[in-house]
Amino acid sequence: MNGRDSQSKGPNPPGNQWRYVFVYVILVMFMLWFWQEAITRVSVRTMAYSEFKEHLARGEVLEVNVSPDFIQGKIRYNAATATNAPPAKLKDKSFMFRAVRVEDPKLVEELQAAKVKITGTRPNVISQVLLAWILPIAIILLIWSFISRRLAGASQSVFGFGKSKARLIAERESGVTFKDVAGCDEAKFELQEVVDFLKNPDKYKSLGAKIPKGVLLVGPPGTGKTLLARAVAGEARVPFFSISGSDFVEMFVGVGAARVRDMFQQAKAQAPCIIFIDELDAIGRQRGVHVGAVNDEREQTLNQLLVELDGFTANVGVIVLAATNRPEVLDRALLRPGRFDRQVVVDAPDVDGREAILKVHARNKPLDDNVDLRRIAQATPGFSGADLANALNEAALLAARRNSKRVQQGDIEEAVEKVIAGPERKSRKLLEEKKRRVAYHEVGHALVAAYSRYADPVHKISVVPRGHAALGYTLQLPTEDQFLMTRAEILDRIRGILGGRAAEEIVFQDVSTGAENDLDRATSMARQMVCMFGMSDTVGLAHYGQKLNPFGLQQDALQRDCSEVTAREIDTEVKKILDRSYTEAKEVLSVHRDQLERVTSELLRGETLDRATFYRLLGKEEPPIPRAISTQETAPDREPAPAPAGKH
Repeated sequence: MNGRDSQSKGPNPPGNQWRYVFVYVILVMFMLWFWQEAITRVSVRTMAYSEFKEHLARGEVLEVNVSPDFIQGKIRYNAATATNAPPAKLKDKSFMFRAVRVEDPKLVEELQAAKVKITGTRPNVISQVLLAWILPIAIILLIWSFISRRLAGASQSVFGFGKSKARLIAERESGVTFKDVAGCDEAKFELQEVVDFLKNPDKYKSLGAKIPKGVLLVGPPGTGKTLLARAVAGEARVPFFSISGSDFVEMFVGVGAARVRDMFQQAKAQAPCIIFIDELDAIGRQRGVHVGAVNDEREQTLNQLLVELDGFTANVGVIVLAATNRPEVLDRALLRPGRFDRQVVVDAPDVDGREAILKVHARNKPLDDNVDLRRIAQATPGFSGADLANALNEAALLAARRNSKRVQQGDIEEAVEKVIAGPERKSRKLLEEKKRRVAYHEVGHALVAAYSRYADPVHKISVVPRGHAALGYTLQLPTEDQFLMTRAEILDRIRGILGGRAAEEIVFQDVSTGAENDLDRATSMARQMVCMFGMSDTVGLAHYGQKLNPFGLQQDALQRDCSEVTAREIDTEVKKILDRSYTEAKEVLSVHRDQLERVTSELLRGETLDRATFYRLLGKEEPPIPRAISTQETAPDREPAPAPAGKH
């Protein structure tokens, strides 16, 4: 703590003491005035001046105290001459009175004639000063203070457009360190080097090394980019400014650029320091010819950011840390060396990373002894850190709903299914015939997958509706992370997806609309085989499609990059793949029709089949769950999070 902090945090600064004395004096004067007025009003009876003259005429007035405004005194009630009864609250026949004085020149003579004791009094100084001077002046001061504050706030809001909205975060306010971040060791290593440079700059300068001016965190939503930035704030022990990209953009042109300048001025004054800009794509989009003030404002803000990062004036001691999940829309000048020198990819964690993330989020949750986090990590490929945290939180809620003191393995597995397929909707009742069709559909998925060599093992089959539209689902969980897939594996997956519709056609000689999601996914996979992976002998090895957004939500959306003739060939080849897979799925179900009926009957009886029961009904050995991951291949495309094989 520095000297300024110790002075500002003292018990009572001199200015505050004089302020307290002034307030105390005002309160004491007000209490004295209130006490006098209250005592007077409680013990004295107020009457009209005419009534006072009547009592005086009857000789009931004993003494009076004459002041400029009031007449006070004592009256003794005389029953012989009185016309009205005395007040009921009076215990005796004498009482104190008070009347407002009226201009009456003969009052003194009448009082002397009645032999009344006459006294005079001076005006109440406290009352006169308080009512005539202090109270009006205090009211005026309060009104003036209120108006001046409003005017000052309005002027500050008008002239403060160009002020930066970046928030300075202290180490204790972050509450997160690198120990709290798991599943992204490579990204942590890159950022730890930045933090180490800020702590020990001489070690790097002696070798002629320069720390990167900017580090860009790139990755899908929920993978921990902002959490990493908070960990840097907790580890760096230097000033850390945090701001969102949308805080720079306003409706007035030039405001964003002014805020960028002000933010870097504050940062340079406290260098070395770190600036974190979240959602950089809000101001870092590619520049072009646009019409409208909003686009001009964004481009001016981007231009100013480019100059501050690497312009004519050297930017020493300020490191910019930014995060985005849309790197393809960023301007090329922003990504060149000298501005954002490093791009750190924060991707979905592997099985070891998922296990480490689960352990981090399970610290404050009482887990049962049967909980196997390694098994949960293996069952959640493609899950981000946010998905895993959500799954553990849902598991804790399910345990609390059962009034359990510990979170069990079944709670976590149920929570994972809830994240993948949605919550159960047991209130949605189906007719028996519709429910039977859904059961055959889901068992068709599972049976084709069970007799496919490269298909993922079946984990659960259910006809309990889940989510928005799923009337049933078949959950297949891979035994390991898949970073690449062969042609045979993709065909087995397509065959299993089409198994539900094939089962409906075999049993009912008719199909339903429940296979819409299956057809969508199967068609997308077949089109990727032909257009992107070169797995078609007819079309060839050319690459005919581009992913629209590799880090977005719609990862399978493709942009066609071929002629009309080639497009027709692609459509023909996709149709051949789907027709061949559908025919093979029907053959599998026809050969094992007895098992289809047996498994469906058991499913309709209990509405849910687990892994062990399903393989027992087939007479097959349950696939083992590996305890470690041996696959080490790497490829640019990672499989997305597992979805139910069939959403009917």
